[in-house]
Amino acid sequence: MTTENTDTKERLRHPEKAGKPDNPSPRKPAWIRVKAPTSPAYGETRRLMREKNLHTVCEEAACPNIGECWSQRHATVMILGDICTRACAFCNVATGKPGAVDPLEPENTGIAARELNLKHMVITSVDRDDLADGGAAQFAASILKVHDYSPATTVEVLTPDFRGKEGALETVIAARPDVFNHNLETVPTLYRAIRPGANYLGSLALLKRAKALDPLVFTKSGIMVGLGETAEQVLAVMDDMRAHDIDFLTIGQYLQPTPKHAGVDRFVTPQEFDDYKRAALEKGFLHVAATPMTRSSYHADKDFAALKAAREAKLKGQG
Repeated sequence: MTTENTDTKERLRHPEKAGKPDNPSPRKPAWIRVKAPTSPAYGETRRLMREKNLHTVCEEAACPNIGECWSQRHATVMILGDICTRACAFCNVATGKPGAVDPLEPENTGIAARELNLKHMVITSVDRDDLADGGAAQFAASILKVHDYSPATTVEVLTPDFRGKEGALETVIAARPDVFNHNLETVPTLYRAIRPGANYLGSLALLKRAKALDPLVFTKSGIMVGLGETAEQVLAVMDDMRAHDIDFLTIGQYLQPTPKHAGVDRFVTPQEFDDYKRAALEKGFLHVAATPMTRSSYHADKDFAALKAAREAKLKGQG
């Protein structure tokens, strides 16, 4: 009976994956460690999100770091609802037809930043291809409300690609986020299987355009490894990122949310992550986060401080 209920819930959450065969995941190695959510701060963070009717990517994407991050009162708000219009093979966010955009969401996001006393806040979203601007106005409003309610909080946005919707990126950048993040997710040869509906070159162009619109904004992107890519392909993605003036790279191990999602090809070793980090820094990234448990917003506040320090050191060196 329990299995039947679980299967039903999964079909409702990911209807497009219901007919797919299970992909058994290999046993996790010793270096993959997930901390259970047990602290009082975890419960307080969860209560605030519920009270303000806010969704978090921490929950919706089944992030393995939620116990650690929420215990430190760090949560990544996911705006524009909890239903995505796309169906990426790696992602646990529910897919289907989204509801109406919540007009109170930006203000509640600002209040959450203040009440959590955040130094740095990450705002992301589901894909909203049904909206004329892809949700750009909601991103801008949320950034501005964080600035209003918590002026000392720096803001990082992790946006969709907006599918080329005219003026969408300009709307987001005009609200002056401190970091503009858009993830490439994987190497180009895996896009059709892992990130259908997205365009590798289009994502790179979006990031480059963000920097052109505001030369002071930090640009950031990330990929997952363990999906079947080669080391040479990862290094080539790094070169593409640097050619598009991306400042900050994150690399983390792909972990399969359910048996219906893309399978784990292998678990990349900590030494390989160290090698990737060293190679990325040599290629000129200002900052690199590369560990098995790295995710886009994991330790984002500390990474932002390191990113600023790296830019300042670079400018001094040029002076």
